[in-house]
Amino acid sequence: MRYPDGRIARLGDEVSLAGNSGKVVCSIDTREYSDTCKEEHWSYLQKGVVIEFDAFGLIHYEEAEADLSLVRRREQI
Repeated sequence: MRYPDGRIARLGDEVSLAGNSGKVVCSIDTREYSDTCKEEHWSYLQKGVVIEFDAFGLIHYEEAEADLSLVRRREQI
């Protein structure tokens, strides 16, 4: 999935949606999964990302909403 600005969503990205913060916990597109969102539980969706929002919980997106924005990439180790 790409953000509205064209950048590819990646595991660990911090995002904002209508002023609510969230974090990408898996990217099915790039086959990146966190310890809390394992591949065997989410890959059946076939594409997109799962974002965990403080206010909304887990939301699966195949395409980004217009007001979903990348706040910060996770730091590379």
